[in-house]
Amino acid sequence: MKNVLLVKEIYSNGFKNLGTKYVKSYFKFFSWFCMASYAIMLYAFVFRVSTGFNFG
Repeated sequence: MKNVLLVKEIYSNGFKNLGTKYVKSYFKFFSWFCMASYAIMLYAFVFRVSTGFNFG
């Protein structure tokens, strides 16, 4: 739980004095897009490992 609160604080402090509303919304969208892409990649990797995919 401590790590989740730390990540939340880092996320909110990262956008505090960033600039205009458009710049803030762009970077927030981009950060959520990157997190979603990473989650999809992680899911695909775990799925391939669990089904016995031959990587070599």
